[in-house]
Amino acid sequence: MNRGTVAIAVVQHQVMIIQIVQSTASDHRRDRWLDVYTYTPFGDHLFLASSVPQARITASDLLTVFPFRTTTTDMIELPAQAYQEFLQLKAKHQKKQENLWRAWKAKLR
Repeated sequence: MNRGTVAIAVVQHQVMIIQIVQSTASDHRRDRWLDVYTYTPFGDHLFLASSVPQARITASDLLTVFPFRTTTTDMIELPAQAYQEFLQLKAKHQKKQENLWRAWKAKLR
């Protein structure tokens, strides 16, 4: 992946839009780290830099990679199809987290 690549990833248990700053790879694929900028939704198709704008994630945290790049670091505007994919993945992740919470609560009873 190249610098500026835009993707959807799980960062600190949240589905976010990210922009790749740098990727570092070792001999093992699972040890691959990505330095990224993180973005939170601001409105329809718009994402602003998050309150913690830089993070390091593993390659396995990536949910999807878009076929476009951007050079801006303060705001990203997604095309309609990419935005819909973000909404779907966010809803799917939220439902998964809610199911895990319900299962954990049921164990405590």
